[in-house]
Amino acid sequence: MATVILVRHGRTTANASGMLAGRMPGVKLDATGQKQAARAGERMKDLPVQAIVSSPLERCRQTAKAIMQAQRPPLTLVTEKGITECDYGEWQGRQLRDLAKEKLWSTVQSQPSAAEFPGGESLAAMQARAVAAVRRHDAAVEAAHGAGAVWVAVSHGDIIKSVLADALGMHLDLFQRITIDPASISIVRYTGSRPYVLATNTHAGDLAWLAQKPARKPRAGKRAAATPAADAVVGGGAGPTS
Repeated sequence: MATVILVRHGRTTANASGMLAGRMPGVKLDATGQKQAARAGERMKDLPVQAIVSSPLERCRQTAKAIMQAQRPPLTLVTEKGITECDYGEWQGRQLRDLAKEKLWSTVQSQPSAAEFPGGESLAAMQARAVAAVRRHDAAVEAAHGAGAVWVAVSHGDIIKSVLADALGMHLDLFQRITIDPASISIVRYTGSRPYVLATNTHAGDLAWLAQKPARKPRAGKRAAATPAADAVVGGGAGPTS
């Protein structure tokens, strides 16, 4: 039962200007984005992160490096194409105010599962490869570091929204109900029975509580002291101890 911290990159020059950057090269964090990335790293400074995986795009790698600087000992950054930005095709590099006039815009908003960007990929394909990549890395982290291990995936807004929708059991057509701000942190814990969404779109708060080990299932012949971590606690449970 590893836990993934999903971090959107900090604000970029494209975000500030209202441009859909997509996979354009050279899109970097602006001054605000750099501060946001540093703050995300500060939130995790007392949390033993086992791995940091980033989209290959520069704005995500910048954010990931800011998080790495707060970790002791330093980690090696791994890039993963599976969590790179959606391929927006001909929409890439255009202003959002102009894209909102396109016929496809309403499909993206109301029925994203049917949306395919001209010259790019569909949102359904985006979700499939992103979820597969996150689950693959999550399984690898758990295999290497055991139950309760925590790792970080630095990615993009639509990617994180699609991963959260999958974890919540939501149809992709509902994923526009989720908001993911620059440098926000969302948390998913995967288990054998279901994923648990522990947080979405958070901007503040120490995450050291994630270092607490999930309850283990009792051995045969032993009574359980608590509900097994793979089960939902009726009534909500007691939460972290600190």
